[in-house]
Order: sequence, then structure tokens, then C-alpha cells
Amino acid sequence: MTEPQPTRRPDPVAAANDEARTLAQTLLSGTGHAALSWIDPADGTPGISRVAFGLDEDGCPLVLVSGLAPHTAALRAHPACALMVVEDTTRGDPMTHARLMLRARAEFVPQDQCAPLRAAWLARFPKAKVYIDLPDFAFVRLVPQSALLNGGFARAFRLAPSDLLAGPPG
Repeated sequence: MTEPQPTRRPDPVAAANDEARTLAQTLLSGTGHAALSWIDPADGTPGISRVAFGLDEDGCPLVLVSGLAPHTAALRAHPACALMVVEDTTRGDPMTHARLMLRARAEFVPQDQCAPLRAAWLARFPKAKVYIDLPDFAFVRLVPQSALLNGGFARAFRLAPSDLLAGPPG
């Protein structure tokens, strides 16, 4: 006698479609802060920090970090990280708001490539002029590896890097 097979449930997370890509790109371009997760190099435990972020010319998330912050050493030691971007709203049930969990690899930007990033950063975050040129600050690209988008009830999608990154302006 054969044993009954467990019922396979349908995957509640769908492949990306145009609506999901648009919502994910809107969250990335329209939100100025996020939660950044990282792994502590001392003991391997997870950590999380609130960060300001922008996008580079290709649509890749970018953060400006201080060498004094624990997440900076963590990203240097373990570049795998994640960024949680949440729809910017204060009304209603927060669990119904769109959110994007982006798995990424941190890449520190060489100093000689920072001038255009600096100008764009200051245009978006003018108060950063107080600290942007301090010697311990560095730009870090969060290169997308994959993402999960929750666009609200029954609207979950898997996204690839190509679903998130915009082409060069123009």
C-alpha cells in the first residue's frame, strides 16, 4: 500500500511582472531611508541599522557609511547584506503597505569614483554636507542579488537584479 503524498500547496510568491517591477522601482526611488541588515564579524550574529540611501546612475542602491558605525566593519568583513525598504506612509495597517526585501552584496566605492555620487547625494540629502567629506565616510553600493516584494495582501513577488536596476539615464 502506498502512503498518501502530502498535498503540495501552490507557491504564494509569484514571478515578477510589470506591476511588481514598477512598484519595486518606485519604492527604491521614492524612499530615502531603509533598514540594512548585516552580519557581525566578531560573533556572526545579525545586526540591523537604519540608513539613508539613494540610487546610483544605474539604479543600484547606495549608502553613505561612517567608519565608526558597526555596520561598516561588518560590510567590509561580510559583504552579504539585505535592505528592507517600506512604503512611506503612516496611515492604516502597516502590514498592508508595500515593502521590498533586497538581498545584496556590499561593494565599497573607490574614492576616485565618488565625485558624481557625492553631488547626487548632496542633492538628495543636503544636510549631509556636514559629514560627507569626513575621512571615515565611504559610499557603498548594495548590488542586488535577489529580492522579495510584498505589494500588499496576496501580492508577493520574486525579483531578479534585472527587475530592479534601471538602465543609464537618457
